[in-house]
Amino acid sequence: MKNKRPLRLWPLGLALLLITGCGNEIGPSTPVEHAGDLFVPSNQIHAALRPVVQTYEAVGTIRPETETIIEAQVTAQIREIAVAPGTSVTKGQLLIRLDSRQLSSRLDQARESHTAAVASKKQAHQVLIATRAGFEQTRAAFERTKKYHAAEAATDQQLEESRAHYLAAEADVSRAEQSLAAAESGIRHALEVVKEAEIALGYSELTAPETGEVLKKMAEPGDLALPGKPLMILRTSRRLILEAYVREGLIGTVRTGDTLTVALKSLDQTVQAEVKEIVPYADPKTRTFLVKATLPIVEGLYPGMYGKLQVPLSTVEVITLPEKAIQRVGQLELVRVKAKEGWLRRYIRTGNKLGDEVEILSGLKAGEMVGY
Repeated sequence: MKNKRPLRLWPLGLALLLITGCGNEIGPSTPVEHAGDLFVPSNQIHAALRPVVQTYEAVGTIRPETETIIEAQVTAQIREIAVAPGTSVTKGQLLIRLDSRQLSSRLDQARESHTAAVASKKQAHQVLIATRAGFEQTRAAFERTKKYHAAEAATDQQLEESRAHYLAAEADVSRAEQSLAAAESGIRHALEVVKEAEIALGYSELTAPETGEVLKKMAEPGDLALPGKPLMILRTSRRLILEAYVREGLIGTVRTGDTLTVALKSLDQTVQAEVKEIVPYADPKTRTFLVKATLPIVEGLYPGMYGKLQVPLSTVEVITLPEKAIQRVGQLELVRVKAKEGWLRRYIRTGNKLGDEVEILSGLKAGEMVGY
């Protein structure tokens, strides 16, 4: 008897399976509740045709409208990073402090060189005063000797000796003047070195060039900062832009100044963005153009997220229904359609959301009455 019990239950199980399977294969209209039965719609609406603009969705990335890359101007080790990503900063606020010991030593040496140059100038000036005084005495002696020689009171040898002393004194003055000029030049050079050292020391503290927000930190304390090496990225404007790539066949339909819809999937919303820039160069690999559109300020939107720029193609008429008129059972979508037999349940397939309504791709004709 135990061996036959499964044989008696098997037909019943098969029948249940067939009934369940038939439930998944209900036709376009299957009566569930007839007029006068339990289902009484609170609202009734005709399935309407609505003009809809078909679009091409160009996937893009959200980026800051303006961003600043913070780089070091001198080579030094990073001692401190004073801010973290997400921190709001004001203009002039300290961002990164570098090791300034070597730069301070260089400034001290430059100042010492300047002090030495000033001392050299003073010394050269004193020498010039002395040589000029000696030159005046020698010149006066030479003038007297020339008069004596003209009066035959001095010999030719005495005249030549006096002239030699005069020329030597004149050369001494010239050398003293050159030494003074060189000392003054040395002072100017030393001042330039001091200024350069002061500027270099000032570069040991990196500050915010504008008020903004820290987006990314690209170094850590102890790292070596080099000129041209990015250390931090700031966003200096709250506004964001979408950088999307539009295929070359549609680039003629997009113009600077156009207002296009951007779908922000992660926030489940759409916004209007103004086309700010179209880069007039197609990527030879993807055959697309880069389009930049300015976004409004949206709470919860951050750089690095993605969006879809909707480029209009053409206008078509589609059937739409209010979203609340559609019942969803798992992955199935159903509506109640009025017929002679009563309110019939019908399976449909939906498309894009159009505000509070949904596009109906199949299962319903325009003008049919839907209850919900």
